[in-house]
Amino acid sequence: MLVVEGLSKTYARGGVQALDDVSLSIDNGMFGLLGPNGAGKSTLMRTLATLQLPTQGAARLDDVDLLSEPRLARKRIGYLPQDSGVYPRVTAWEMLDYLAGLRGIGPARERRELIGTQLERVNLADVAHRRLETFSGGMRQRFGIATVFLIKPRLVIVDEPTAGLDPTERRRFQTMLAEAAEGCVLLISSHIVEDVSGLCSNMALMDGGRVKLQGEPRSLVADLAGKVWSRRVAIGDLEAARAKYRLLSWRPDSGGLLLRAYGDSLADEGFKPAEPDLEDLYNLHVDTAA
Repeated sequence: MLVVEGLSKTYARGGVQALDDVSLSIDNGMFGLLGPNGAGKSTLMRTLATLQLPTQGAARLDDVDLLSEPRLARKRIGYLPQDSGVYPRVTAWEMLDYLAGLRGIGPARERRELIGTQLERVNLADVAHRRLETFSGGMRQRFGIATVFLIKPRLVIVDEPTAGLDPTERRRFQTMLAEAAEGCVLLISSHIVEDVSGLCSNMALMDGGRVKLQGEPRSLVADLAGKVWSRRVAIGDLEAARAKYRLLSWRPDSGGLLLRAYGDSLADEGFKPAEPDLEDLYNLHVDTAA
């Protein structure tokens, strides 16, 4: 279990408070950390990955104190940042062999078998001897998963896993994450609702460095039942609608706009009841439509 208690982080330069009293308890499985850019997600990820210290607070992974025992903690943590920064001119095999050596994995025969298994796992065995600079964004993300699971991590941290991926690669990578989550805490940080809605059994919504909501996604969305409404309007009516209603989102729809709004009852205003989803919850609490 990963336990975070009262983590706060204020950067000396500019006095920016990136984390404000963040507390979380996370069991094995996939946990989604959802929030807009600048919400404090990456700061939290770097702190849990033992790459920086908080201003105050505590964090434990099972019996290991992540803040006071970083060397021990790193033996149990796999971290995949948004940009993994691999050496572009080496092959996938060479890079994995180098990283496995740094991890102390050996002898050579055991290391080769492990590398082959990992490349098969992420469907990159056929390009094992291609240079990493030739890989697409999705291939690089899959390669990142191979590097993370060279060990058997207790905590896997994946920061913005599908940013920049096309829809096909996004679904492929999401499936790979779901398969990898058995037997460990897999923490996903994302501003993309789809990354959390279909993958995570539990989640937290962050904004402004604070945790605003935490729980099971379906239960959190269920709290919006009967309060989400939809209506089609002309494009020119958007600003008036924004001034009058608590809009959650809007999108083009056959030459007009389809609005989604939050309220106790909007039937008399021409709205129809709509089934709430995680995007509605996100927009309600981070106020992206303002």
